[in-house]
Amino acid sequence: MFKKILFIILIIFVSGISGIVADRYLFPHLIATKLFSKYEFLKKSAENVTVINKTEQVYVKEESSLDKIANQVSSSVVNIISYPNSETKNSKSANVGAAALSKNGAGVIITSDGLIMTCLGAINSENSRYKIIAADGNVYDAEISSVDLWSNLVFLKINASNLPAISFGNSDDVKSGEKIVGIGNNQGGYRNRYASGQISSFNPTYNLSGKALSMSDKLEGIFEFNVDLGKDYVGGPLVDYSGQVIGVLGSVEKESQLDYFGIPSNKIKLVMDRAIKKELDNNYQLGVYYIPLTKTYSLTNNLPQSEGALVYSSSGQQGLAIISGSPASKSDLKINDIITQVNGEKISEDKSFPDLLYKYKKGEEIKLTIIRDSREMEIKVQL
Repeated sequence: MFKKILFIILIIFVSGISGIVADRYLFPHLIATKLFSKYEFLKKSAENVTVINKTEQVYVKEESSLDKIANQVSSSVVNIISYPNSETKNSKSANVGAAALSKNGAGVIITSDGLIMTCLGAINSENSRYKIIAADGNVYDAEISSVDLWSNLVFLKINASNLPAISFGNSDDVKSGEKIVGIGNNQGGYRNRYASGQISSFNPTYNLSGKALSMSDKLEGIFEFNVDLGKDYVGGPLVDYSGQVIGVLGSVEKESQLDYFGIPSNKIKLVMDRAIKKELDNNYQLGVYYIPLTKTYSLTNNLPQSEGALVYSSSGQQGLAIISGSPASKSDLKINDIITQVNGEKISEDKSFPDLLYKYKKGEEIKLTIIRDSREMEIKVQL
């Protein structure tokens, strides 16, 4: 009899404890779910009960070493030394002169068999010899293989194999405000230097002509940034914080001072493809000076188009807007024409006039859609 009473008391005790646990812990969590929230008796059981979930603060430390961010790229960066090609370079005075006139610039390896890419601003291109110092300390003699005057990219060749070639990412994915690392070199030897900053913007109308007007035969559309990347970085890569190469630092002289900017990787890849195939000699020529249209310019000048290329000269002279003897001068193109399409492709911020032209080669015929005196028409031009 005593055992039965003890067993009943035990059952009551366990049931009571279970009820308290269910009331205080189980039901409040159940009522918070979509499945059980519709049951009224569960709602009453959860009244005046607060569910406290334990949280933890997790700190994610941003990578602070620029060398680590750019590590997979650094081995593809080289130092390019250009120095005078003089027959008297062995004399003492000539050596002093050569040291004064020599130039150090950065470059990148683009093929494992020794094709190096840099920018015109990184080297002395006239009457010069070239040495390449690689990341592993090896030194190579180099010769200019080709020059792309559209982008001002220069390609040099060294006799080597199994080199770490650089890989370019997709510059179309780059947004304003993204953090970047610029890689250059210290003067006089091989040692990478780094600088970090942010992409300020993509400037779609910046043209490499070096003049107030844009030129049809020059690359247009560059990255601007808020970091001081000067001459020591020209020809070197621009790397985002995921380690992707999104461009190369270029320079051009405008109004007696050097401008520095990023050439987007997608434009670079077009040029590289031609350089590797040895097709840069077949680049197009058109010969037009123009103003790239924007909404602001079109509104303030009462133009019918907000996108396109306005054939222009500040003096109003045809011969200063269209270069004499150029393919454009042999066509029906005239000053104040607004070019809107190249072979049916519209000129836009994403597709500049030179971008569309670069798809074609010397000798090919294209159709330019223009607006003249408010009328749309097509003009054929043989590049």
